[in-house]
Amino acid sequence: MTAKVAPLLVFGWGNPGRGDDALGPLLVEQLADRARSQLPAGRIECLTDFQLQVEHALDLVGRERVLFVDAAVGLQTPFAVSTVVPAPVAGFTTHALAPEALLQIYRDLERAEPPACTLLAIRAQHFELGEAPGEQALADLALALAWAMAWAGLTEEIPA
Repeated sequence: MTAKVAPLLVFGWGNPGRGDDALGPLLVEQLADRARSQLPAGRIECLTDFQLQVEHALDLVGRERVLFVDAAVGLQTPFAVSTVVPAPVAGFTTHALAPEALLQIYRDLERAEPPACTLLAIRAQHFELGEAPGEQALADLALALAWAMAWAGLTEEIPA
């Protein structure tokens, strides 16, 4: 007997030991803490890893919606939200993938369209080995978390 898959998936990636690169996993952990007390069991699944890989395409099976979360350089705002659509990526390897490439792998494996996917990119500036996220990154994380909580149904309104 197989367990029912949670309709919502939040997937963050990054290296917790490289400064602001930890923002994706940190957001997922904080969102998971809030979801445990506010959402029915089985409504949301939260996953983290160091990077997206081919195998993660299987984590999308049976989902209604997916939120990808990652640190991003070059943002002028605390965070950015965009829709992710399948796209082949030149130079494909079995290591780190872009979300678009992961959705293309899903499409190829399942012979179906992937669930609705959104990327939440959080502004990041410092990636030093052994450092904690910076003060500005943590402030941006708090704003991104508020948006993610609304996405997950933990609050009523999505902040701007």
